[in-house]
Formats: sequence, structure tokens, C-alpha cells
Amino acid sequence: MKTDNKLSHYMSLPYTKIVVKRDDEDGLHYISNVLELDGCSGDGTTPEEALRNLDEAMECYLESCIIHGDPIPEPVSEDSFSGKFLIRVPKSLHCRLSHESQKEASDSFK
Repeated sequence: MKTDNKLSHYMSLPYTKIVVKRDDEDGLHYISNVLELDGCSGDGTTPEEALRNLDEAMECYLESCIIHGDPIPEPVSEDSFSGKFLIRVPKSLHCRLSHESQKEASDSFK
């Protein structure tokens, strides 16, 4: 696949783009990022400008990866997530929560 074809392919994929409003000493501006492409970002005075600049940054980022043979992350879809995550808590809290949960479950059957 030629570089142009690969670039077009990756640019057409549904990467996750985020725009964040910043208000600091320089005034109001917007920062945009592609979550899957580490360090790929754009900015602008409007969200639309930030996204246009992000698209330009993506082209440069992806083209560089293609030319140098660097791996390019695929977009992450919601189907990649189970909706579950684990959180570590102290054993004593885990024990208390388990007991409270069992008590609440048994109370709901009364």
C-alpha cells in the first residue's frame, strides 16, 4: 500500500478526538487531542479551529509513522470495554462492604 493510501486509510478511521476549553493568562483558547495517538494535538481560538489544526497534526503524525515504519495504534471502540473495572481497597473495607451487601440483599427478600 502506498504512503498516500495508508495515510488516507488511517485518517478515515474513527479516532477519539477530544476538545478542551482553556482560559488562562493568554485568554480563551481550545486544545484538541487524539486519545489513541500519544502527543498528537492541535489548538485554536474556536473548537472548530482546534479540530482543523488537529487534523493537520494527525496527518503529520501518521505520515511520519508510515515513513519510519513505526506502529500506528488503531482506534479504540466502546466494544473494547466491558463496563467493569477493579478498584483496590483495604481488606477491612472490603470485608465491611461485603457484609453490608449481604445484609442489604437478605433484607430485600423480607
